[in-house]
Amino acid sequence: MRSSGVLLPISSLPSKYGIGCFSKEAYDFVDGLSKAHQHFWQILPLGQTSFGDSPYQSFSTFAGNPYFIDLEKLTHEGLLSEEDCENCDFGDNNRYVDYGKIYEERYEILWMAFQNFDVENDDKFKIFVEENKEWLDEYALYMAIKDSYEGVMWSKWDKDIRLREEEAIELYKKELADDIMFYKFLQYKFMEQWLELKEYANSKGVKIIGDIPIYVSFDSADCWANTKLFQFNKDNLPKAVAGCPPDAFSDDGQLWGNPLYDWKYHKKTGYDWWVGRIRHSMKLYDVVRIDHFRGFDEYYSIPYGDDNARNGHWEKGPGIKLFNKIEKELGKVDIIAEDLGYLTESVIELVKATGYPGMKIIQFAFDSREESNYYPHTYDKNTVVYTGTHDNDTIVGWYEQLPEKDKVSALKYMNNYGTEKKKLYLDFIREAMSSVSNLAIIPMQDYLGMGSEARMNTPSTLGGNWTWRMLKGEFSSEIIDLISDMTVLYERD
Repeated sequence: MRSSGVLLPISSLPSKYGIGCFSKEAYDFVDGLSKAHQHFWQILPLGQTSFGDSPYQSFSTFAGNPYFIDLEKLTHEGLLSEEDCENCDFGDNNRYVDYGKIYEERYEILWMAFQNFDVENDDKFKIFVEENKEWLDEYALYMAIKDSYEGVMWSKWDKDIRLREEEAIELYKKELADDIMFYKFLQYKFMEQWLELKEYANSKGVKIIGDIPIYVSFDSADCWANTKLFQFNKDNLPKAVAGCPPDAFSDDGQLWGNPLYDWKYHKKTGYDWWVGRIRHSMKLYDVVRIDHFRGFDEYYSIPYGDDNARNGHWEKGPGIKLFNKIEKELGKVDIIAEDLGYLTESVIELVKATGYPGMKIIQFAFDSREESNYYPHTYDKNTVVYTGTHDNDTIVGWYEQLPEKDKVSALKYMNNYGTEKKKLYLDFIREAMSSVSNLAIIPMQDYLGMGSEARMNTPSTLGGNWTWRMLKGEFSSEIIDLISDMTVLYERD
């Protein structure tokens, strides 16, 4: 069935206290999507962000980002006062997140809420802790220890706790009991508020598309607590790390730095960790987009310690066996395979074998730097089409920087033949909406006609990313009507 939706990260929602969260504005956004006949809301990963503020580098693949906890809800529950919130400095620019100020202030005020929470007698909290102990215990312990080491990553901790010696584990559990409970409280409130919002969205006919990176961060509870899952040496340091080879966009390639999986070990365990990860994701979302799907077929291995990706090489991934196991354990799950970039025949065959829809990007069709063919008339129905993703510039920003020959090609394709219009970005959106792809997802910035100032991320750069926010009132009745009209016209309602 043809359908459509909007891509907008939680952090990009308007809200009162410095960053988008599970507040009233999130519910208002769902209402707007419903009025615009949109049936999907795609977000970025919900994980707790680490250095660089990227949602693709998290302290845990299971834990949620405490920044998204709505402080106003906590005031209604009597855990905070309005004065507590107003006294915090979360930044004064509603257009961009000030992560430095958020980091300095958010945990302090959440600690105040924790101090006012009845840990001992809240039965719902106790049930949550018990039901999620498989990942929650290790995550909370990890974060508490990390705080005690002033935030440094676990590879720089003292040897006894770095190598998880039993005596050291028990000592830290005892000494950091309050801090451990604090992190469990944060996850309880995160999950409570998020599932309430998701339930509301579903009641309005809006499904949530979540996003999970294929890899986990080295600076994470997952790596510290489960070293056997990864290609580590005897000192629990990576033998090699993930990234992408050099291409037309980067002479050095992309050095992500994530540890690589030990797929032989995963196979021995029946891929239990991955099954658990997908099971958890399906509690949070209705559909899951897996980033860098190619890595399941072949993954790029870069020697640990290299400062670029030039010396990497390809190795074989788990292939279809992993997804057969997931289906056997969980049944059919709705997954989108992020299969962008250069694709080998074996990657194409893997995506086809899973039956998952792949992705198409309108921008790539008219950018001569991209070798792949992304012209809309070549799409298959079992695909999800985007004008661009979080890693692309906005349509307006991208078009402004497009070489002249590519602009001419795009205009001819859209039957404009050089007659540039004020709202040309809408023509690119129409290309996505009118395509045969079963699902079309448009970033909110593109519907708003915004330029490069609204770009979410520029790959291989640090600083200035993940900060853009939509202002209150920008998702206006005019924008809702525009989206609605296009959706009905191209029979995506």
